[in-house]
Amino acid sequence: MKTVNDQWNANLYDQSHSFVSQYGTDLVQILAPKEYETILDLGCGTGDLANAIKGFGSRVIGVDKSANMIEQAKKKYGDISFEVRDAAALGFVEEFDAVFSNATLHWVQPPEKALRSIYQVLKQGGRFVAEFGGKGNVQAITDEIIKQIKAEGIEFADEQFPWFYPSIGEYTCLMEKAGFRVTFAQHYGRPTQLDGEQGLQNWIEMFGSQLFIGIDEAAKKHIISRVERGLKETLFDEGNWYADYKRIRVVGVKE
Repeated sequence: MKTVNDQWNANLYDQSHSFVSQYGTDLVQILAPKEYETILDLGCGTGDLANAIKGFGSRVIGVDKSANMIEQAKKKYGDISFEVRDAAALGFVEEFDAVFSNATLHWVQPPEKALRSIYQVLKQGGRFVAEFGGKGNVQAITDEIIKQIKAEGIEFADEQFPWFYPSIGEYTCLMEKAGFRVTFAQHYGRPTQLDGEQGLQNWIEMFGSQLFIGIDEAAKKHIISRVERGLKETLFDEGNWYADYKRIRVVGVKE
């Protein structure tokens, strides 16, 4: 989900970043879907985890702000309902037994609006199960990108940083203010293998384009090349790049 115009490449996402859904399968186990439940997959991407949830017999609706992602999801899983919707203004009212969200909520700001929207769509006693980037997520990568942008003599404004990476304390406090009873919270490191020697470049193209707004393509390529050189010693091993992911998992109940 993004707050800028839709720049998601759904094919690149499926081809080179399938780890996003693969890592989310553990979160589906935490969700523990049941046959009688109606579940909202918030930030469904191209639909893989919505399909996994459907496999438990649940009724699933997948939503994403990216029309490109929703179009791809509909092609892949025609028997699931997918819609373009904004996490901060979902528009449903007490329709879901659970809201599931994987690798999405770090894109949504302000987080308070998303939490109020999620709370609104849940039935009384419904649960919110989510994982997303937490404090320190991909910090080595983003610090190096910003460093190299500035080294080119280009100004970098704080508002160009597109993500919200909270600590557990920060996010659970926001959940409680929205009305949730927090029943589980975890912050953990998860170094994530990217695909091959082009893995870091592909990751930046997929997820970090907002950092390069206003920078022409030639300068962008030069900066990315310098980023790779700057990070190779710490994040490259035996032919693959590894992103320094740090994740938050939370479970909350609407009371």
